[in-house]
Amino acid sequence: MNPMDKTMKFDVKAEGVETSPKEVLLAVYDALQEKGYNPINQIVGYLLSGDPAFIPRHNNARSLIRKRERDELIEELVRFYLQHHK
Repeated sequence: MNPMDKTMKFDVKAEGVETSPKEVLLAVYDALQEKGYNPINQIVGYLLSGDPAFIPRHNNARSLIRKRERDELIEELVRFYLQHHK
C-alpha cells in the first residue's frame, strides 16, 4: 500500500499552539537581558507606546511579543502582581 493512499490526520490546535502572555513576557525578558538592555524599561516602553522597536529581534522576541495584544500582557502583569502582594 502506498503511504500517500492513507488518510492523514490534521489537527488545527497542534498547528496553532499559542504562547501564554506569561511565557511571552519571560522569553522577551530573557532576550533583552542577553542583548544587554534593561528588560523592565524596554518592556514598559513597548507596552506604553506599542512601538516594536523597543523589543529586539534577538531570539524572535519582537515577533513573539507582537503575537499578543498589549492589554493581555498588561493584564498578566497586574494579575501576577496582585496575586503575590495580597
